[in-house]
Amino acid sequence: MADLATPSAQQQLLLRGGTVIDGSGAPPRRADVLIEGDTIADILPPGSEIAGAGVVELDGLALAPGFIDSHTHDDGYLLAHPDMVPKVSQGVTTVVTGNCGVSLAPVPPGSPLPQPLDLLGPPELFRYASFSSWMDALRQTPAAVNVIPLVGHASLRVSAMDDLQRAATAEECDTMRQLLAEALDAGAFGMSTGTFYPPAQHATTQEIIDIGETMRGRGGMVYAVHLRDESDRIDEAIEEALEIGRALTARVVFSHHKLAGERNHGRSTQTLSRIDEAGAMQPVCLDCHPYPATSTMLRLDRVRLASRTLIAWSKNEPSAQGRDFADLQREWGLDDEAMLQRLAPAGAIYFLMDERDVERILAHPRTMVGSDGLPFDPHPHPRQWGTFTRVLSRLVRDKGLLTLEAAVHKMTGLAASNYGLVDRGLLRPGLRADLVAFDAQRVTDLATFDNPVQASRGIEGVWVNGQRVWDGQRPTGLRPGKVLQRH
Repeated sequence: MADLATPSAQQQLLLRGGTVIDGSGAPPRRADVLIEGDTIADILPPGSEIAGAGVVELDGLALAPGFIDSHTHDDGYLLAHPDMVPKVSQGVTTVVTGNCGVSLAPVPPGSPLPQPLDLLGPPELFRYASFSSWMDALRQTPAAVNVIPLVGHASLRVSAMDDLQRAATAEECDTMRQLLAEALDAGAFGMSTGTFYPPAQHATTQEIIDIGETMRGRGGMVYAVHLRDESDRIDEAIEEALEIGRALTARVVFSHHKLAGERNHGRSTQTLSRIDEAGAMQPVCLDCHPYPATSTMLRLDRVRLASRTLIAWSKNEPSAQGRDFADLQREWGLDDEAMLQRLAPAGAIYFLMDERDVERILAHPRTMVGSDGLPFDPHPHPRQWGTFTRVLSRLVRDKGLLTLEAAVHKMTGLAASNYGLVDRGLLRPGLRADLVAFDAQRVTDLATFDNPVQASRGIEGVWVNGQRVWDGQRPTGLRPGKVLQRH
């Protein structure tokens, strides 16, 4: 591919000779795509000539809308590493932040950062007492990708409560409701919760409804939920999420849907059936990544459910990074509680899902693709670097679980529809020029559990708002990303 300078707002760029996969699920077709400034100007017959336009020869590469990462924890990474190499190198042009109940704002500077808030980055990044001030910082120093921001319920609790190990009082709920209203007024797309985690596990269903009341009537609001339980009591947790979604008149996004622990393997047939049943009555969707392992703070309940636990980082024992929990336990001769005490605070990767559940969930028509990566982990889960290319290589090319157009639809048009984006997610004239060119026969994730920080192969070009941010080998240094607006 030609390595062209990014066109100015008045210049034209012709992406020629590619196979267009438009994000709608329609079959691929050969076509040329004309970009003017930040917009897709036209889709033309193959071999078109446009006088004065720059040309990038795609030579049969697939050309699709830029991928939308429906579940990230990139809130702080956008500011600390604005080139966003882990994402643009796998074709991602938009990230959804503030998931699992944790967002970088609003958290007053100097506030305690109970896990998992610390997974968003070092304490110095938590300097935004208001959600709007964080969004202003993103606008003033843009990243290479666009942002769909959510507000974390646990972050609201940290802002409003002096004791997180109880339910909120009416006064504290009122404070959190006001903070949420301010964030929504500033442009947040909705709220996320993570009652699985200690800072929010004492929150009642009614507390969440009371806080989220300000979402009612705004239209297009999202309620993204890390369920209270993803193992033995997942059915109850799903019903709680659906109840909250109905009360808030919001779309429920079931985050990183999974069945944790061997005794729950295979139950995805039941949970997906229930989600489909609910979908006939209220707006629902889900996201998932293509790995049988998950990652979060070190917790003994997860260790005991997992067939294997890999330490991602440990503040007290840095040498444990990348080591197997069971191997360390044998070396140190400690029981589970003593291991936690020695390692914590720490992060871990847990192998606790069944591959057949993962594939069944990903193949479901309501499922989007979300990486759920923890970008500041010294030894991260490979999903931070390889989620989207793993779907394209393993699930499309190798296993035939999805057609190429169906996989791209999950990563683009479906996600755009669920988050209310009317100007992105499809490759059509008049929409924003977020695009990815890739070699469908060669694209591959290289990140592994042993060596997770590796850029993917076969992503040959990525454009965000008409500007090229990845040239196939490295970031270009351009940062045209925007904080997106609800429609």
